[in-house]
Amino acid sequence: MGQPLIDEAMRKAAVAWVEVADQPARLVWCVPVTGSLWLVTGPGEQQLPGLAGADRAVVTLRGSHGGRVVSWPAAVRRLDPAGERWAELAPQLAGKRLNASGDAASLVARWAAECEVYEFAPAEGPVAAAGSLPDTSLAEPPRESPARRAVRTPFRLHRVRRR
Repeated sequence: MGQPLIDEAMRKAAVAWVEVADQPARLVWCVPVTGSLWLVTGPGEQQLPGLAGADRAVVTLRGSHGGRVVSWPAAVRRLDPAGERWAELAPQLAGKRLNASGDAASLVARWAAECEVYEFAPAEGPVAAAGSLPDTSLAEPPRESPARRAVRTPFRLHRVRRR
């Protein structure tokens, strides 16, 4: 059940949780092409710390019900902007990029200059699937982020009377 499950989950994937170098898994958008998942990192795109020096990662995909279906180890390879495959794959990724500023050609040019495109290919069978998925919640407290802010008491313009 291993490889067919990974292939089917990859075909339907739009997002994946990727764990690199024992850091907490991060949700990233991805595009399945030619039996691998592809993603873009860099300025103006998603960030995945530790990916630049990694050759392995653990990818977790969800099913149509929204829950985790499979986790598998992946071989990580960077796509070279000067290579032959760039001209084939980068436009496909740009076409799937939601809310991109500019057209696909300018997006591909920006990616070649500033960003990195990575391939996540299945390295071996799943580490967690159907019978071995945990029954408990894997929820964690929110990580510190510049997007979080302290909660303040609401501002009241007029005095509110209590009855």
